[in-house]
Amino acid sequence: MRTTVLSYLDDFTARGETIAFAQRRGLRTTRWSCKQISITAYQFARELEARGITKCDRVLLWAENSPEWIASFFGCLLRGAIVVPLDIQSDPSLVCRIQQQVGASLAICDAVTRSLVDLHIPLIDLSGLDPLLAGHAADTYPVDRIEQDDDVEIVFTSGTTADPKGVRITHGNLLANLVPLEQKIKPYLKWERVVHPVRFLNLVPLSHVFGQFMGIFVPQLLGGEVFLQGSLNPSQIIETIKRERISVVVAVPRTLEVLRETIERNYQDAGDAGRIKTEIAAAANQHFIRRWWRFRRLHRRFGCKFWAFVSGGATLSDETETFWRRLGFAVIQGYGMTETAAIISVNHPFRGTRRSIGKTLPGQEVKLSKDGEILVRGENVSPGYWNESPGHEMAGGWFHTGDVGELDDQGNLYFKGRHKEVIVTSAGVNIYPQDIELVLNRQPEIKASAVIEIESAHGPEPLAVLILRGQGAKPEPVINRANESLAPHQQVRRWFIWTDEDFPLTATQKIRKQLVAERVRAKLAGSVSDHSSDQTRPLAEIVARISGERSSQLEPSARLGIDLKLDSLGRVELLSALEDRYQIEIDEASFTDATTIENIEKIIRAGSPAAASYPYPRWPYRWPATWARTVLLYLIVFPAIRIMGWPKVRGKQQLRDLRGPVVFVCNHVTMTDHALILFALPLRLRAKTAIAQDGEILRGWRHPPKQTGWLNKTLNLLKYFSVALIFNVFSMPQKSGFRQSFGFAGELVDRGYNLIIFPEGERTKHGAMNDFKAGAGLLIKELGAPVVPIRIHGLWRLKQAHRHFAWPAEVSLNIGEAIRYSSGSEPEQIARDLAARVHSL
Repeated sequence: MRTTVLSYLDDFTARGETIAFAQRRGLRTTRWSCKQISITAYQFARELEARGITKCDRVLLWAENSPEWIASFFGCLLRGAIVVPLDIQSDPSLVCRIQQQVGASLAICDAVTRSLVDLHIPLIDLSGLDPLLAGHAADTYPVDRIEQDDDVEIVFTSGTTADPKGVRITHGNLLANLVPLEQKIKPYLKWERVVHPVRFLNLVPLSHVFGQFMGIFVPQLLGGEVFLQGSLNPSQIIETIKRERISVVVAVPRTLEVLRETIERNYQDAGDAGRIKTEIAAAANQHFIRRWWRFRRLHRRFGCKFWAFVSGGATLSDETETFWRRLGFAVIQGYGMTETAAIISVNHPFRGTRRSIGKTLPGQEVKLSKDGEILVRGENVSPGYWNESPGHEMAGGWFHTGDVGELDDQGNLYFKGRHKEVIVTSAGVNIYPQDIELVLNRQPEIKASAVIEIESAHGPEPLAVLILRGQGAKPEPVINRANESLAPHQQVRRWFIWTDEDFPLTATQKIRKQLVAERVRAKLAGSVSDHSSDQTRPLAEIVARISGERSSQLEPSARLGIDLKLDSLGRVELLSALEDRYQIEIDEASFTDATTIENIEKIIRAGSPAAASYPYPRWPYRWPATWARTVLLYLIVFPAIRIMGWPKVRGKQQLRDLRGPVVFVCNHVTMTDHALILFALPLRLRAKTAIAQDGEILRGWRHPPKQTGWLNKTLNLLKYFSVALIFNVFSMPQKSGFRQSFGFAGELVDRGYNLIIFPEGERTKHGAMNDFKAGAGLLIKELGAPVVPIRIHGLWRLKQAHRHFAWPAEVSLNIGEAIRYSSGSEPEQIARDLAARVHSL
């Protein structure tokens, strides 16, 4: 019988070395076992005890999703401290106002948030947690006087007012929802063995109760693993799903919509926009298996193990839900609020009713008021707001959610919209903005919409705030087309074009309609100039943060390289930040020194252009390719090297005690450099080694231009498959696609592979070494693996003389001492230091 949430920490302890959480950090993936979570939580509780933190003390937890976040959360609970979780994107002024309310004794931050605001209280930095906890015992921490009615956390649900409100969540509130879910899950555990382990990709902040449910508690009920990812870039999400063999994605509706747009755009780029619509329509009445087979290519893109989305935090549009279901994926929706410990209802993954947000969980009661407001009663309802007496919405009896809904005869709940957003016309007719937004968002010219109330000469009426796709879209024909699908009282007669790239959003990607309404009404009243919002738009803030310029001083004509002084690494950082913020994919080739802020705005509005596609083959790393590679190396490549000039290897003792994964860096002379380095390495390092090669060359071989003749095309393909099979090559592009290349390199290192890279980026044209690229320094910094410098001597003289055979030892390889660079090193510094080390060999 569970009496507190800490019983789930006991479950972690019982599962021992089983992997519980994984997270991509830079280019590497870190994995935490259940035992590691428990031990860290026990040590963290002892650290809190040493700092004098006692029961009911408040602790701010302001950090990105991570295993350390979860361990520190449980550590606070072990001490009886009340956690105040804050979203990573919270404004520092909001954090200060929250601190004024709760009077926290300690703040837990990370590398991003620790310097954003000085709260004048002690601070623990999660990025340096290991050395902090090293001196504490790892055995079970004794729990004293933790009761079911004790507060677990204070979750602040609003940041738009001067006085945000913090919802108190108790152990009993959380258990009231978790225990019924646990009972519903038990009958399905026998099937879990077939797909074990169930892996969840959590894209929701742990600072929200929904994120905690699906990121900490529910996966453990299934004995599952959770992959924590901060990036919302659709391509990276799909890549993670396949690479990590994800079963279930936990996300907010906006993420599902962006992924859907990505799929549709891919079909459109391939000239199949009409086919995807036809096939989705044809799948309407088909069985799940038939749907899966119809879209089997798409399922292969996501990976064979992925089968479901869990959507929460906002309402999923009917069109998006239908899209994913007809593709053969399950879509699980829930409904709830922070005040109800996240969950009120949830639909069944296999027996869900279309557009329904599910049936009420056991232990709760739901009814509708006379005006359709959803009322809830149960043990899951919060005891009230921090430092406030319970109001009418929490004072016993029924909790007033402020949402309008419907209930059918089977008990399925349907969400209609926020009660305070309902527009009541002068004729007494209720207009639900969400109904109009659903129709507007179906129009291909509309990227997003928000319907707000506006006063007209005839009383309140809806005003559609629109973000249009592209520069040439005209709103009037779009509105007229949408009105054809709306009832007369719902039809849009007034609209407003939102000029920013996106609406202001909450952490769970809901549109902050209050801010939208305030700005629109102010502009319509003439109190705000047309240019005032441009200086505070998210794009300007992101550019200012990375370039170091003030957002108010940025001009649309400012060029990235010439005016803002952003080098290639700075442009990649900016591009990644924009992709995460706007959830689009941007081709790196479109970001040059001369690209202006105005150009970037157009790129964002236009969506995501097709990115350059470079080959990253995975088949050479699987059987039987691994066996064939060994045979070819020892029967053909190495004998040929001995016959053609048996090179001398100096410095082999530097590798004697070295264990992988290791990064080898070498000067680049000819195409035979790959084979010479492999020849010089001992078997234990040679057996698992991959080589970075010019991505443009590999792409040209793998995907020759259409005008290439069949003979040359065949020869190019033979070249590609030969080098991929024998040398395990992967693309390292010179112009664009760096992030994908770096990500693949990180994946290989995680799998235990050593890497060979040529930091010059091209073969020497004059015999002397070229400068090492800063990108190579960035790659080495992010990989965090030891680096071994190697230099090839004598090969340039052979090349100049057009000789293919050398005397023994005429060609030599000098191996230097391994070095490991700290995470604080600058990429340019790493590149310069490595160049000096290679040059000195």
